[in-house]
Amino acid sequence: MYRILFRLVFRRMDPEQAHHLAFRWIRRAARVPVLRTFAAAALAPRFEELRTEAFGLRMHGPFGLAAGFDKNAVGIDGLAMAGFDHVEIGTVTGEPQSGNPKRRLFRLVPDRALINRMGFNNEGSAAVAERLAARTARGPVFRTTVGVNIGKTKVVPESEAVADYVLSTERLARHADYLVVNVSSPNTPGLRSLQAVDQLRPLLTAVREAADRTVTRRRVPLLVKIAPDLADEDVDAVADLAVELGLDGIIATNTTIARESLGLASDPALTAETGGLSGAPLKERSLEVLSRLYARVGDRITLVGVGGVEDAEDAWQRILAGATLVQGYSAFIYRGPFWSREIHQGLAARLALSPYATLAEAVGAATRSTGATGGPENRKKADA
Repeated sequence: MYRILFRLVFRRMDPEQAHHLAFRWIRRAARVPVLRTFAAAALAPRFEELRTEAFGLRMHGPFGLAAGFDKNAVGIDGLAMAGFDHVEIGTVTGEPQSGNPKRRLFRLVPDRALINRMGFNNEGSAAVAERLAARTARGPVFRTTVGVNIGKTKVVPESEAVADYVLSTERLARHADYLVVNVSSPNTPGLRSLQAVDQLRPLLTAVREAADRTVTRRRVPLLVKIAPDLADEDVDAVADLAVELGLDGIIATNTTIARESLGLASDPALTAETGGLSGAPLKERSLEVLSRLYARVGDRITLVGVGGVEDAEDAWQRILAGATLVQGYSAFIYRGPFWSREIHQGLAARLALSPYATLAEAVGAATRSTGATGGPENRKKADA
């Protein structure tokens, strides 16, 4: 049914307008008690065997919605109703910004992909913090884990980036179940240079200190989100830095600026649009980065796999590669409201047929079996 609706209605609309329309429907459904009860029963069935714990947080399952869909924390309950076990809002910047000029979102339908150059359009950390506080005060309709993804305000020079991230942290940390430092979007000039270890170390240290200073009754988990376009040695360097700093997690990966190596089938004029590409063509590289990270850090850091996740098999492969949590976004556009339900059902079926008693046992099993250099087994030998 949804695929017919997509073909006849959404596909004919501007992608950004279609997003706003669909998201508005989700939010409205979540405001109607009877409707949201029936919707949650249909879209968000619970599987006890999929219950997941990550960085001290308990979740109904491992599958969540990546940052970018709900930039301003306006529809968390609606997205939980749709079956997501965690919802990552943002990217939120220190100051409000309108983002890049429109048109800035493009569908590559033959490739089941998107290109975006949104440019962190959001209402700013003060407004988002106020909205999150109001949700807590009135009581969430649906229980879900809320991650807050923060990035650099475009007009802030690179030399003042740390202060900008700290400002957002001070405003948002108390409202976040976990906090993500985004240094990997290709749509903010200079942002990806912050992934270099010599710049990333002081940034993450300052955000960690700001979170601890702001929230004293608990430790807010801190993660960093990296690009798939990093060279392998740079992936290793980020992994080592995360261990050194006691980071809680790494999200792999953001969108890619690559085009030629992806075998895209869409109109070349469309694939040449500037911006970050997400969806199915990113699948292979994001999985490679995830496996490399797990081989480097093992169980010392929680990994989140995202990029090209379309179905339960993709999610299962991310778990076997080392992801405790899995996220998606682009396939939500193409597969519709039952997408999360299908992934949960498929994960439960795969776990039942596997040799693993729990999802936690399955995490990293494929990467461990390869005996990759830098993996947990090799580290134990080195430590000895």
